[in-house]
Amino acid sequence: MLEARKLVKSYALPGQQPLQILKGIDLTVRAGELVTIVGASGSGKTTLLNLLGTLDMPDGGELLFEGKSIFSGNKCRLSKKELARFRNRKIGFVFQFHHLLSDFTALENVAMAEFIATGKLKPAKERAAGLLENLGLKARLDHLPSELSGGEQQRVAIARALMNDPVLVLADEPSGNLDSENSRLLYELMASLCRERKTSFVIVTHNEEFAATADRCLHMQDGFLRTIGN
Repeated sequence: MLEARKLVKSYALPGQQPLQILKGIDLTVRAGELVTIVGASGSGKTTLLNLLGTLDMPDGGELLFEGKSIFSGNKCRLSKKELARFRNRKIGFVFQFHHLLSDFTALENVAMAEFIATGKLKPAKERAAGLLENLGLKARLDHLPSELSGGEQQRVAIARALMNDPVLVLADEPSGNLDSENSRLLYELMASLCRERKTSFVIVTHNEEFAATADRCLHMQDGFLRTIGN
């Protein structure tokens, strides 16, 4: 479903040599697979997610999605409009800090992605309501983010990520601001969604207990990925 071949990425530093973060990442993610990535802070995990999610462009290597080349070298094979449409339809994102719109309700936050894509608000809200109810938030549809707990906000973020039926969800430290019990519930939820919806998940996490339960757990170190246990 997703294949990264020899991805490299560096960042320029004022008055210094460029800092190479990724030194040749190879990664294949199968449909319906849950992959976790662990590693020290600053090792490049978020940089990799940004490349996989087409939020940033590599300096070299290739990224293929369902057999189609998206990035090759430091060039994008799609126009800006095509890339935005691809990202909106194929990829969902869950971030550590939720990034919910503070002036919009849980329902409106989730419906936004489909409304932007289609311009049709009523069916977007109906679909969003169904997702939120399935995630245990039926009584919280009309609450603002400030009226929700951290765990509830993160479930809203997951519903938003699933809104357009992506084939891939990328999650960057999604439990970073949650207590241990809510972290456990969140990870169980994502694992169950992966099984039930056959959506692929790539999750960056410091939770080693959860990471070990994934289909594959990868370790980021020195700009490379290796499979834990191999």
